Amino acid sequence: QVQLVESGGGSVQAGGSLRLSCTAPGYIYTNARMAWFRQAPGEEREGVAARTPDGTEYYSDSLKGRFTISRDNGKNTEYLMMNSLKPEDTATYYCAAGNPFSYAGTWYSPVHYPYWGQGTQVTVSS
Repeated sequence: QVQLVESGGGSVQAGGSLRLSCTAPGYIYTNARMAWFRQAPGEEREGVAARTPDGTEYYSDSLKGRFTISRDNGKNTEYLMMNSLKPEDTATYYCAAGNPFSYAGTWYSPVHYPYWGQGTQVTVSS
């Protein structure tokens, strides 16, 4: 079973920053569109950002400017830098890996990603 391992979640006050990390096996990471999703209690899983191996980035319109996705190919690790955090950003954040050639217009749909991490909790207090 493919394992994506997330880390970096925690509790922070509004206005603060956190950086999430996701490490994947090399044979998955090298050729995957990597993405971050989040899910708050009672809500659907929401696409936050994604990045393809060629460097194309996708962001949720509501989060662009505060969140930045990046990668370290040498470490098979994807990052999500989250700045100016708000209480409404509180959620479990998931890393996912999928086919980089799936339709980019719906990059935010979980159906494009067969591989998932276990999730890391982010709590933002006011």
